[in-house]
Amino acid sequence: MKTLYWLVKREFWEHRGGFFWAPVITGVVFLILNLMGIVAGEMFGLHHGITIGYSPHGDNSIAAMIESIKANHMQDVGSTLDVVMLSSSFLISVVFSFVVFFYCLGALYDDRRDRSFLFWKSLPISDSATVISKVITATLAAPVVAVVSGVLTGIAMLLMFAIALSFHGVSVWSLLMLAHPVQVTATLIGSIPMYLIWALPTVGWLMFCSAWAKSKPFLWAVIVPVGVGIVISWFNVLGSMDVQNTWYWRNVFVRSLFSVFPGGWFHIAAEHQFGPDAQPTAQNIADFFSLSNSYAALASPNVWIGAVLGLAMLAGAIWFRRWRDDS
Repeated sequence: MKTLYWLVKREFWEHRGGFFWAPVITGVVFLILNLMGIVAGEMFGLHHGITIGYSPHGDNSIAAMIESIKANHMQDVGSTLDVVMLSSSFLISVVFSFVVFFYCLGALYDDRRDRSFLFWKSLPISDSATVISKVITATLAAPVVAVVSGVLTGIAMLLMFAIALSFHGVSVWSLLMLAHPVQVTATLIGSIPMYLIWALPTVGWLMFCSAWAKSKPFLWAVIVPVGVGIVISWFNVLGSMDVQNTWYWRNVFVRSLFSVFPGGWFHIAAEHQFGPDAQPTAQNIADFFSLSNSYAALASPNVWIGAVLGLAMLAGAIWFRRWRDDS
């Protein structure tokens, strides 16, 4: 266990530019863009005479609207603030997903290309421990950093808007008390095990290609599922095969390449949460991203079949790492 801990720590520090600095920089850029938006809004209101504070001539000011909302729909206001916090985490998760994708793709290939795997093989460290440490880094350690960055960015964004509105006589501190930052944080952290299970098909496939390919693992990782899909579509056009194209692209192609993007499992609950005539509100959107909806996806065979196939491909990656020698 101690060996695995140090292997994970080594992976994290060797790739801290992607796992640590990428989420942090994304959060800072997100805050800067929001600050620019606030400044642009202030200038727009100044040039067009839009009232932001209390207006002596009526109740059309933003302050009056906020007071009205606060009195009648306090729960919706809190849910809206929670969705605002989640929006920053969503942007950071997109950047994080690309980092994980290319990390898994080069995790075993890069060691072989620069011959550093010979050094690690000379140590009493098994190939299984090496591969497992990379999986843990990509699916458990790195998501924690992304979640913390997303939560801190969301809180900073709320405080920034609160300070901006407070300069115009709008008391928004009471509104901020309606937010649930602890609940949002717990939801995001609690979703990490679900992310591990959901991401296994893509992580397994990318690491398998990384261990197997002699060169250009990215092309192999993409061309194989795309090529199989094209062949299936071609046979369907000829009428010699009865396999639904949409099933393959959704359950094989997407799961093998895009499962590292968090939240893909929510489409399983979407059909039950939002009907054809449903009108989404801040409240049911916040409920939609709850932990109960996340783990409800575990009832789907799709999740477990993908996880088993991902583990099988990781076993193949361990085998190829043990015996692959490009020299």
